[in-house]
Amino acid sequence: MDFKYDVIVIGGGHAGCEAATAAANMGAKTCLITMDMNKIGQMSCNPAVGGIAKGQIVREIDALGGEMAKVTDATAIQFRMLNCGKGPAVWSPRAQCDRGRYIWKWRETLDHTPNLDIWQDQADVLLVKNGEAVGVKTIWGAEFHAKSVVVTAGTFLNGLMHIGRHQYPGGRCAEPAVLHFSDSISQWGIRVARMKTGTPVRIDKRSVHFEDMEEQPGETGFHQFSYMGGHRELRQLPCWTCYTNAEVHETLRSGLADSPLFNGQIQSTGPRYCPSIETKLVTFPDKDKHPLFLEPEGENTNEMYLNGFSSSMPMDIQLAAIHKIPALRDAKIYRPGYAIEYDYFDPTQLSHSLESKVLKGLFLAGQVNGTTGYEEAGGQGTVAGINAAIHCGGDGYFVMRRDESYIGVLIDDLTTKGVDEPYRMFTSRAEYRILLRQDDADARLTEKSYQLGLAKKDRYDWWMEKKEAINHLLNYCDNTSVKPKEINDALDKIGTTPLRMGCKVSDLIGRPQISISSLSEFLPELKEIIESLPNRKEEIVEATEIKIKYKGYIEREKIVADKMHRLEDIKIKGRFKYDELHEISTEGRQKLERIDPETLAQASRIPGVSPSDINVLLILLGR
Repeated sequence: MDFKYDVIVIGGGHAGCEAATAAANMGAKTCLITMDMNKIGQMSCNPAVGGIAKGQIVREIDALGGEMAKVTDATAIQFRMLNCGKGPAVWSPRAQCDRGRYIWKWRETLDHTPNLDIWQDQADVLLVKNGEAVGVKTIWGAEFHAKSVVVTAGTFLNGLMHIGRHQYPGGRCAEPAVLHFSDSISQWGIRVARMKTGTPVRIDKRSVHFEDMEEQPGETGFHQFSYMGGHRELRQLPCWTCYTNAEVHETLRSGLADSPLFNGQIQSTGPRYCPSIETKLVTFPDKDKHPLFLEPEGENTNEMYLNGFSSSMPMDIQLAAIHKIPALRDAKIYRPGYAIEYDYFDPTQLSHSLESKVLKGLFLAGQVNGTTGYEEAGGQGTVAGINAAIHCGGDGYFVMRRDESYIGVLIDDLTTKGVDEPYRMFTSRAEYRILLRQDDADARLTEKSYQLGLAKKDRYDWWMEKKEAINHLLNYCDNTSVKPKEINDALDKIGTTPLRMGCKVSDLIGRPQISISSLSEFLPELKEIIESLPNRKEEIVEATEIKIKYKGYIEREKIVADKMHRLEDIKIKGRFKYDELHEISTEGRQKLERIDPETLAQASRIPGVSPSDINVLLILLGR
């Protein structure tokens, strides 16, 4: 075999799969190196995709021409649109998936991707020549050479698992750790540190008393992740909810002395927004109960995931505490929860393309950058794969702005602010939420991706069809007038104030009580337009309605974003010797020297760089 490629991707998780397919679909000869071809796209923790802001990232991956959304839709066993009681800026899709089918759907996707090879092995040494990553050597002695190397090793780099006082090297339950590869990267001046994450017990559903739990059904409507794939092919299953209680807490507290989180065994930082059950007890000592969610792992398996009960407590303590929950009093478990520590690399040493500032041609994506979550990994993998392919022969890089995508917010936060705990995306991290809705990801990204060569013609054609349909419906609503005598009886039935004078249809739709669908029952021409729409009629109507109802908010946020673009256009990298700028604060000098921002806008987002520091830089630029 010829082990020379354009792009090598290390790791077959969510970041690696997206990176490999993105690079290959852009025409780069690509090889994905993974330790186990039968666990490609493995869901190490909860078999669910999406959630608050995470669902928007998956939509964006789909709009770019990535695969996660299609794989999720094909393997979903429950779908929900979260936050529907709030404004559309924070609506977030989430799907529970069949873990086994998810793996094999990803494997099928990779197997049918042109330009992509798979090699089952473990990367051991990063090959570097003249300050540039040029390949990897594996534990079996195979040497792979490439123009770009993408590292997406997840939690495997020096991974160490913990259950009580027991420790064992591993990257995931029953899978070995990668022990040398991290050192071969950090020896070149790339800063490395440690983080921690964890997972809960898995429960046999045959031992659960579901009569003591509350059923949580999924959504049966039109929503899904991908605009391209089929609509929920698998049997849809419910999730279940219950709570911990005082007895559970008392049992857990009795084992805190043996908890690796509190006895000094684990020194690294865990995820703030997905804490272990023992951390919840210590952080919130006054709470007498915490919610738990029992979620299926597949369509035809008895294995269930106890969401909210992540733990690294001793095995007997975990089981004794679970048995204090009425619905789980007879629970049998498949395996206990555990914590895992692993290496990550300082993301402030990356450019926005996710290429290392230290080693040219080296790209990093996923948990190795200090993030947590399949979706954050997939978004980074897509960007790293695109830029790795561009690096092989093109000019420039593909970078997304903060007002353009949640992926852009994620990468800017990582590279500008760094991390001191596992990074998780939330809608609150984005200052332009109304511009980054889950319904308009394709409007923001598909045409750009098509120009890059990642989104293919079928994806582009579908978006152009949808775009034309939205504009047709918008034009009708904006340019069609209705008179009081024509519509007031209908408005009375809908339960909204009648008209005193004529107005445009879009003015009526702007009312909170009125939707396009409800109004179409009284306006035959509007109903005819809706019925003539192409595929995904409901999505087109929803997207149009959001544009109408939130028009003022959208336009105002665009004005704010445009002002920030002026700072984004001011390039400052390489123009200052920050350690010599005594006009700015000491902290500002130190942070600017360390991060070396590309633009003035990025500099303004660095913690510790004050507005007065930015004004000084502006004045000096003027000189």
